[in-house]
Amino acid sequence: QVQPLESGGGLVQAGGSLRLSCAASGSIFSINTMGWYRQAPGKQRELVADITSGGSTNYADSVKRRFTISRDNAKNTVYLQMNSLKPEDTAVYYCNAHIMVFFVNYDMEYWGKGTLVTVSS
Repeated sequence: QVQPLESGGGLVQAGGSLRLSCAASGSIFSINTMGWYRQAPGKQRELVADITSGGSTNYADSVKRRFTISRDNAKNTVYLQMNSLKPEDTAVYYCNAHIMVFFVNYDMEYWGKGTLVTVSS
C-alpha cells in the first residue's frame, strides 16, 4: 500500500512562514511528478506547485515568489516552503504524487489526506 503523508501545517500570522513536508512510503519503484494542491472552504481544489523527478517546477501565479517547492528523491519526499503567507492562503493542503510501484509498468496518482494551514490577519 502506497501512502503519501503530509506534515507541517498549522496556524500562522500573516507574513509568517511554514514548511510542509510529504513523504511517500510503500512498495515504491519510482516517483514522477510530485505536487501540492490546496482547497479552501467553498472552493475547488487547485494546484499550488509541482515538481518533476528532474527538478522542473511549476507554480500557481498566486504563490510565485512566495512559495518554493523542492524534493528529496532519496527520501521520496516533497517540501513546500511558504513565505509571506496571506489570509487567502488558508486551506487544506494536499500532497499529490505520481508513483510507479514494483511489478507495475505505469504510474498511478496518489493523494495524501491533507494538512490544514490557517493564516490569521
